[in-house]
Amino acid sequence: MSAQEASFMGGVAVPPSKSLTDKLAIERCPAPDMVYIPLSQHIGAPAKPVVKPGDKVTIGQVIGEAGGFVSTNVHASVSGTVIKIESRYMVHGMLAQCIVIKNDGQDTLCEDIKPRSEEEITPELIRQVLRDKGIAGMGGAMFPTAVKYAPPKEGARPIDTIVLNGIECEPFITADHRTLLECSDEIIQGLKYFLMASGASQGIIGIEDNKPDAIALMEKKVASEPNIRVQVCAEKYPQGSEKHLIYATTGRTVPDRGLPADVGVIVDNVGTAVAACRAIKNNIPLYERVVTVSGDGVKKPGNYILRLGTLFTDAVKAAGGLEGDPGKIVAGGMMMGFAVNSLDYPIIKGSTGVLVFNSKSPFAQYVEPSPCVHCGRCVDVCPMKLEPTEIVQAVKRQNWEAAEKFYCHACIECGSCAFVCPAYIPLVQYIRMGKHFIKGNSSGGHNPFYKLNK
Repeated sequence: MSAQEASFMGGVAVPPSKSLTDKLAIERCPAPDMVYIPLSQHIGAPAKPVVKPGDKVTIGQVIGEAGGFVSTNVHASVSGTVIKIESRYMVHGMLAQCIVIKNDGQDTLCEDIKPRSEEEITPELIRQVLRDKGIAGMGGAMFPTAVKYAPPKEGARPIDTIVLNGIECEPFITADHRTLLECSDEIIQGLKYFLMASGASQGIIGIEDNKPDAIALMEKKVASEPNIRVQVCAEKYPQGSEKHLIYATTGRTVPDRGLPADVGVIVDNVGTAVAACRAIKNNIPLYERVVTVSGDGVKKPGNYILRLGTLFTDAVKAAGGLEGDPGKIVAGGMMMGFAVNSLDYPIIKGSTGVLVFNSKSPFAQYVEPSPCVHCGRCVDVCPMKLEPTEIVQAVKRQNWEAAEKFYCHACIECGSCAFVCPAYIPLVQYIRMGKHFIKGNSSGGHNPFYKLNK
């Protein structure tokens, strides 16, 4: 496919706003005095704690064991002493158990962190390492990587293609862009391991055409690799969505309620490939990641290597501290991230960014929604070809059957509909709420909307 063809129907042109950080090299931040490591940093069952208060731990030591097949291990990101295990709210509003570790400042590595020879590496070992070392999707979805590479069930379509997602279409976020530029060899080696584990015959690295430096570098790096290529994709949001990236790079359409494996594809983030490479080659668990800390509310925007469990407060300190009074804090990207009420949240495996805007920033201003004018813009831009207004009306009426009729479940929560809405209706938030109600058999729990309208 050409760059023009490598896209999809729908979507929006979102101002990239990446110039604050896209030319800045990744910086490593000192580990904080205290880390708060959640046992649920992945889709699926939370990990089960295997340490207790008073225990001494080292970097990379297992502190939480996978709680089921769809789960993964969690590791200490500093050496020190376990202070307590406590429940804390995560950015999506759910409670998670966190292991609190006081850093001893020694950075003592777990004794099993040491290189292994290439001769030792087999598909079976790769799959085991992905699970043991806590590798999960680092583009935000946090799906346990080992589950993707588990041997397929009998009769299932074989995997023939691995797609690495280097699109990064969220405004302000540049962590993957810098990873492409600074960790290209590890990305390619990680992709080779994925190919070995899956038996796939081709690897594709998808990069949006607004990253010409990354495209040029990766094309040069894979020029001698017969089964790996770079696919340049048109700049459009949400090009990085899994199903849309598969369509753009392979022309295949993942069915409704289907998985990429149903069309013979596995998708992984480029950061995940780096983490997998380090785990397989050197036995290094996933205990740190690159995070974009940006916005006009921080003094030194940049991409920083942060230990998992680092509070946003310490991440912002690494970025020079606050610039003015904070007016809005976003965990993740502007389109799919979560606005949060403080910096008292920990960095996790899926943390792509921490964005802070000062109180005078246009991004920090609230606009009161007005009634829907039935303009149809949300329908035009929906990349899933849904009718967001119909779903929202069903949710407001608590008519879950109608919400399902309009394929509420198929929404990828990209926010394109809300972005173009002239009435500033929080469409995606209503749809997300509807999905939770439907999943919970119409139980509203503590949701104030449900209580008021019941």
